[in-house]
Parts: sequence; C-alpha cells; structure tokens
Amino acid sequence: MTATVSDISTDTIETTPLATRLKEGTRQIHSDAENMRFISELMGGKLNVAAYRDLAIQQHYIYAALEQATEDIAGMPQADTLTFAELTRSPSIAQDLEFLVGPDWAEQIQPLPATLVYVERLRQSSGSLARYAAHAWTRYLGDLSGGQVIKVMMQRHYGMGQDGLNFYDFKEIVKAKPFKDLYRERLNGLQLTETEIEEAVAEALVAFELNQKMFAELGAIHCN
Repeated sequence: MTATVSDISTDTIETTPLATRLKEGTRQIHSDAENMRFISELMGGKLNVAAYRDLAIQQHYIYAALEQATEDIAGMPQADTLTFAELTRSPSIAQDLEFLVGPDWAEQIQPLPATLVYVERLRQSSGSLARYAAHAWTRYLGDLSGGQVIKVMMQRHYGMGQDGLNFYDFKEIVKAKPFKDLYRERLNGLQLTETEIEEAVAEALVAFELNQKMFAELGAIHCN
C-alpha cells in the first residue's frame, strides 16, 4: 500500500510542522521500501558484498545529483538553512568504490535505468526549495538513522571493515541525534506556504517510490 498526501489528516495541516508532516506522510511507503526483498536479504546476510557494491554504485549517481542540486539552490532565499557541508557524501562514496570496484571505478560502473530516473528527478528538485527539502530529508536523515544499521549489518554478515563503508561515517558530525534534531528544526523553520508543504510531502513520496524501483532492479540482479 502506498501512502498519499490525502492520507494526512486535514485537521492537523495548519499546526503540524514540516518535519512531522514528512514523517507521517511517508510512514507506510518508508516501511514498504525497507521491507523490499533486496534490502531484507542484504540486511539478513543472504546476499554478498557484490550486492552491496552495486547499491553503492547507484548511490554514487544519486548523491552526485543531490549534491549538485544543493549547489544549484544556493541563491534561493532560505536555502542556506538546509545546506550542511558535513552531510556531503560523494567523496566518501568515491573512497568506497575505489575499494569495492578498483582504482578505475569511474570507468567500470553504470547506473541502472531506475537510477537514471531518480537522478533526473533530483536535478529537477533544484527548481523548488520544497522539493529539494523533501529529497535532502529522505536521503540524509535516512543515512544518519537506518543507514547506520546497514553499516553494522554489512560488518556482521559479510565481514566488512571500514573499507567500503565510509559512506555511513559522518566524520564531522560528532553525535547524530543532536544534528538530526537541528535539521528537523531547520525544516520546521522554513517559511513555506501550505501548497509548498504539500508539495514537499508529495515529493518525499516520489523519492521513496524511486528508491523502491531501484531496489527492485537490484533485487532482479541479486535475489534468486
């Protein structure tokens, strides 16, 4: 079942802050994405490091597009409240791929069709602070939350060390919870119209749908 913007109670629209609206509006689809076969089997130790490698490859394209969008919104009013250098992931992904693929990783990898669609959507998000906020919230707060569990599971099930898992290591963020609280506070402090808030929730739903499609394609490759 996929949640929709209409699932959010109209009684709370005027008072519920953006971060809460995003969380509540995507609760079901977030759960659906986490329980897709590829993620379940990867986290359960049923796949291999090659499956994780292919996920990391797709993350390279996704974060390159997201971080380009971060640069593109720089001139927008309020944009600086949502941009943190500490969140930048592309250099860490490059480190991981050098280990997982090899020094010539950039010539060896390619995006899945679903990833290309996701990348294009991220590029389009730079035209709206509300849409950008939805994608940044989906990716970065996810990395600081469930992403940390993925790191532990990769180490536990596949014997991975730090090499290949730099993506999940936010060296400049000492404690995740205070940072996540700050990020949510910044989201809630954005001066957005009700239409823009609804646009943000709708875009977050799209982000999870795009993740699901990418996981489905990875599952078709790695899950028997």
